Amino acid sequence: MELQNNKSIAEIRAGLRERIVTVEPADFEPLALRVFRFQAEYNPVYKEYIRHLGIDPSAIHALTQVPFLPIQFFKNHRVATRHYSDAPVIFQSSGTTGQATSHHHLYDEPLYKAISYRIFQHSYSDLNRFHILALLPSYLERNNSSLVYMMQHFIEESESEYSGFYLNNTAELLQRLRHIAENRDGRGVLLLGVTFALLDLAESNFDLSFMRDIEHLTVMDTGGMKGRRQELLREEVHDILTGSFGVPAIHSEYGMTELLSQGYSHGEGLFTPGHSMRVLLRDINDPFAISDHNLGSSKTGGINVVDLANLDTCSFIETQDLGRFGEKHGTFYVMGRFDNSDIRGCNLMVL
Repeated sequence: MELQNNKSIAEIRAGLRERIVTVEPADFEPLALRVFRFQAEYNPVYKEYIRHLGIDPSAIHALTQVPFLPIQFFKNHRVATRHYSDAPVIFQSSGTTGQATSHHHLYDEPLYKAISYRIFQHSYSDLNRFHILALLPSYLERNNSSLVYMMQHFIEESESEYSGFYLNNTAELLQRLRHIAENRDGRGVLLLGVTFALLDLAESNFDLSFMRDIEHLTVMDTGGMKGRRQELLREEVHDILTGSFGVPAIHSEYGMTELLSQGYSHGEGLFTPGHSMRVLLRDINDPFAISDHNLGSSKTGGINVVDLANLDTCSFIETQDLGRFGEKHGTFYVMGRFDNSDIRGCNLMVL
């Protein structure tokens, strides 16, 4: 490890952080392995987990060999690398009464903002080229949602008088959308919402025909019924939304409390992970049998995520989501959840 070269922990972290912000695909795996060795040494929870598995970190030379930390650890432990105190921001997942929820400590707000901005910019465009209207009632009822935190940053960066959050003020939301439709300024419109809220709007008695006049309208579903409506297949949801809003496809975001990077889908449920994120699949019956896209597979497996943005927590997360690889390298579909996992506020619909 680099400490042998007389570098301090802070210097090692600073070097990793700098590379994470700008990492390119060809450099992803070497950088991820450096992050692994850093976290295997300085993350107490992850280090102990690896020790219990009987794995020697120095023997790891490929991402498919890396042990992934089960996501449940975020419910019962403070997963942190190098830090020994609470972070200035702590994200918490949603959950039903009495249910344990995940906590994710955010120690480096500028890093999170820079990475989430770059991922969105690469997937779409600069934020100041959008009016961003966020329909997130269930998230706004909490003050520790990672999605609300990210969208607050995006809204500020958009520098639009129309951008903002909407709880139950549907009339104001539609009034702003009508104004945008009538006064075309060349900006795109991002209408982002939790599934049940978008469905409520689509099936409301409001006249939505004007939305077909909005230039460059993107409707993005962040997933989740939150117990407000019956679960539907993704295809059913998107058929309703495309018909009501007059858009050819419904976009989606893949993210969760335990991850600081995002993946985006431009339709059909096919996700492309951000530059700081890579998805691998584990065998359903053997969690230590891991494959990446290079090996090719059409089988459904458990989703493991390498998230370099989790530099200060753990970058190697074994989720409870099921997925398969898409035909294009690096892409993936989310197929559902393991039956024995509890329901939580992640951006996923049952397929």
